[in-house]
Amino acid sequence: MFSGRTGESIDMIYWIEGKYITDALKEVNHFMRDWRVDSVKDIDTRTIDIMAAAHSLLDVSEPYTLLSGYRSPQTNAMLRARSRGVAKNSLHMKGQAADLRLKNRSVQQVFKAASACRAGGVGKYSGSNFVHMDCGVVRSWGR
Repeated sequence: MFSGRTGESIDMIYWIEGKYITDALKEVNHFMRDWRVDSVKDIDTRTIDIMAAAHSLLDVSEPYTLLSGYRSPQTNAMLRARSRGVAKNSLHMKGQAADLRLKNRSVQQVFKAASACRAGGVGKYSGSNFVHMDCGVVRSWGR
């Protein structure tokens, strides 16, 4: 389901017959860690579900490229100092958000798929070629 900036990739079943698979979630948590400080946090399964549902709607076999999953407070502060688009209390710091892209689908297509899930926040960052997905309040933003 993902490839990452560090060259890692992960493709697995994380849920079967209404139950999450603990070992698979541990791998997801590690993959979505803050690679800048090598810090791992449990990723909210609601976020994983939104990403998986949007991916399914897009009907692609290509994995997402994960730009940002969990962010430590230090990393979030550093990114916030560099960009006005980084929230002070970002859901990334709670393990509840991901910034993703697909090579074979446009930002608009990924944004529409994630929005169709009506399950959290979806941000469109066309200039940077990624979509933000989170399990917070249902809302959307971006150009």
